[in-house]
Amino acid sequence: MDIGGHLPEIIIVLVIILIIWGPGKLPDVGAALGRGIREFRKASAETRDAVVNATAMPEGPAPTSVPTPPAGEATAASPGDPSSSDAG
Repeated sequence: MDIGGHLPEIIIVLVIILIIWGPGKLPDVGAALGRGIREFRKASAETRDAVVNATAMPEGPAPTSVPTPPAGEATAASPGDPSSSDAG
């Protein structure tokens, strides 16, 4: 974070915060701000991990598909096929 060009604005904001809350409350405000930033980073990291896991490629072998027969070829068992006999 480059604050070189924005130093006067940051000083003005800090002075206003000091006037509003006073020097006694300033450590509490800083601690609360730190906790808020930490929680925000944690939540954004969890969200980022969830998105990465949801969009990741599966790790197992690629699923095999059943090839479709060429057009005009019968898909049912022929009458002479022993697997289609009704004897049982």
